Amino acid sequence: MRITVSDYSETMKSFLADTGVRQELIERAMRLYQSGQEAELVRFLKLRRCNMVEDMHECQRKIDRIDYLIRQTKNNNHRKED
Repeated sequence: MRITVSDYSETMKSFLADTGVRQELIERAMRLYQSGQEAELVRFLKLRRCNMVEDMHECQRKIDRIDYLIRQTKNNNHRKED
């Protein structure tokens, strides 16, 4: 089953919005798609993906810090020596 251009446009808009892409960037992606600039659109999408991976890594660093505090608190390793 082939997806129509109209269906793909709507899917792209929806997916980009769902992933937190700002409206002006969604409009840019749509212009690239509609003007047939496939290579530019792929670059655009890869950049969005890279940004999301960076955000994910930053979130993981924050989680790691919270996990460290939890472990230290449970083990009472945070107390000063008397």
